[in-house]
Amino acid sequence: MINILANDGISESAIELLREKGFNVTNEHINQDSLAESINKNNYEVILVRSATKIRKELIDKCPNIKLIGRGGVGMDNIDVEYAIDKGIKVINTPKASSLSVAELVFAHLFGMVRSLYDSNRKMPMNGEKDFKKLKKSYSSGSELFGKTLGIIGFGRIGQEVARIAIALGMKVLAHDKTISEANITLKFFDDSKKTFTIETDPINTVLERSDFITLHIPKIDDKPVITAKEIKLMKTGAGIINTSRGGLIDEDILMFSLEKKKLAYAALDVFSNEPTPSIHLLMQENISLTPHIGAATREAQERVGTELAEKIIKFYNKK
Repeated sequence: MINILANDGISESAIELLREKGFNVTNEHINQDSLAESINKNNYEVILVRSATKIRKELIDKCPNIKLIGRGGVGMDNIDVEYAIDKGIKVINTPKASSLSVAELVFAHLFGMVRSLYDSNRKMPMNGEKDFKKLKKSYSSGSELFGKTLGIIGFGRIGQEVARIAIALGMKVLAHDKTISEANITLKFFDDSKKTFTIETDPINTVLERSDFITLHIPKIDDKPVITAKEIKLMKTGAGIINTSRGGLIDEDILMFSLEKKKLAYAALDVFSNEPTPSIHLLMQENISLTPHIGAATREAQERVGTELAEKIIKFYNKK
């Protein structure tokens, strides 16, 4: 029997599917320090992770029985992918499963930003009873998303899903991608009718200069941020920026400075440079909408992630 460790959790439907096919699934979290010992002791051939668990060279070398590493999600920054492949280990992820969940979170932040919901939700419980009129006045200068320009940096599956929602809201869409020159975005309506829009990508400077909001959907290549003082300088004064992709893509110190100097009006972060202990100075910024890395964490996405992983595991072993 093939033993699988789902170290960062997996859906019950995926466990059932795997067990029906004869796999033994353990759905519990082992601390990073004890992970190698547990893998070897229980002869786990497959280890499934999300973003919490790291699969680095040292762990791979200590666990020669690993045949497959699965990442529930898109990015694999926490896995030494090339090293694993060189060792003959299959590495899989689930690029389709979480696109919609991440895209919807982008717009949850966007709506919250332009109407100051992130801030009013903090202050209403404390001051709403005594300062209602004052708070009403302070939050009465919001704006609408309709007609605004959304710049999407990274136009893969998630970026295209973001574009689909933006178009439906009546926003203008600009996009930048290093490898994709254009994409067809199809909107499906309640009556089963469809309409397709073709979006051609632009240079990153064009997207930065012309957008009212920027949203990032790119992998983290190295430790250098993609959005630095140079890029923020190109952005419109009063623009907003959202990062639901990878921590460290934005220089957080420069971001805080830009908000304090009112170069940027808002920011939203679901990911941070120092997860799981983000900077307290960043967390206390009044103009940042914050979530704790929950982009793909919806019930529906978790079901899709689990199913996609299970199907790929079954396919891998059926081929052997």
